[in-house]
Amino acid sequence: MVQLTMDLIAKNASHKNRSEEDFGQYLQKITHLNLSDKNIDSIGDLSFCKNLRVLYLYDNQINQIQNLDFASNITHLYLQNNHISSIENLSSLKKLEKLYLGGNCITVVEGLDKVGELRELHIESQHLPLGEKLLFDPVSLNSLAKSLSVLNISNNNIDELEELAVLENLSYLKAVDNRLKHMKDLEVVLKKWTKLHRIDLTGNPICQKPKYRDRIIVQSQTLESLDGKEIQGMERRFLMNWKASRAARKKSNERIIDEHAAYVQFSDSETPYLTLPFHDSHSVKKKADFLDLSHKQEVARKPLSGIRERSSQMKTQVEEESEVTAEVV
Repeated sequence: MVQLTMDLIAKNASHKNRSEEDFGQYLQKITHLNLSDKNIDSIGDLSFCKNLRVLYLYDNQINQIQNLDFASNITHLYLQNNHISSIENLSSLKKLEKLYLGGNCITVVEGLDKVGELRELHIESQHLPLGEKLLFDPVSLNSLAKSLSVLNISNNNIDELEELAVLENLSYLKAVDNRLKHMKDLEVVLKKWTKLHRIDLTGNPICQKPKYRDRIIVQSQTLESLDGKEIQGMERRFLMNWKASRAARKKSNERIIDEHAAYVQFSDSETPYLTLPFHDSHSVKKKADFLDLSHKQEVARKPLSGIRERSSQMKTQVEEESEVTAEVV
């Protein structure tokens, strides 16, 4: 196995020593160091590289992050496709902006509570134990809340995003090939991510939900790209109008239902009756008056033609009775 040391750097240095400067001076000036795919299994002493800003160590056999205390000026660290199982020993990297850890054996995102300037974290495709998902330490998440803008968590068996809602400055989330399936969970974080411009959820069960794309576009006003496809302004305006129309219909239906419920409740309640005092001496007369009034109301409701016809019949009957009386007399 190979250890990353000064000798290894010397063997792989593209710089040819000049007579006026020794190798030590060269190491102090170097800003970029590419030692990818060198079968390196551990990081040794690199303390002379005090001005190092970009370090490429991907595609090696490294199993531990160590001996980087000297690297206070590093901004980009590439450690993907190694055997790293824990994020550690990064507290001295105060200027670190981009950290690449994809393809390792990390089970918990932690150890980032001292890295206050980190803008990008790439931790996709971890070699996780069967049935487990990538976990996130709340302390590290809270420390990254204001700085992190790019997060790649693809292919890590993740089934929810709610704990990532604290990342208030997130502008790009890549979470392809996970197990996200609940639209409500996604809507919760979209409300929090007010600066999100791109999101890629390709390969998740949630992508098969009815109106999946429409619901996400409506939920996030800042989103410009979804699953690699640009969101057009006309598309968003149409969906927003549709949402407003649907909300108005829902409100109207709720009002009608409420009014109907109130009417039914009133109709089903007992109607109070007015109780009049009872007097024996006038009861017969009141009953007669009541019947007489009922009779008058019934007559009043009859058609005028019917009244005229009955009046004519009564007149004829009276005349006939008069004639019979005259004959008898």
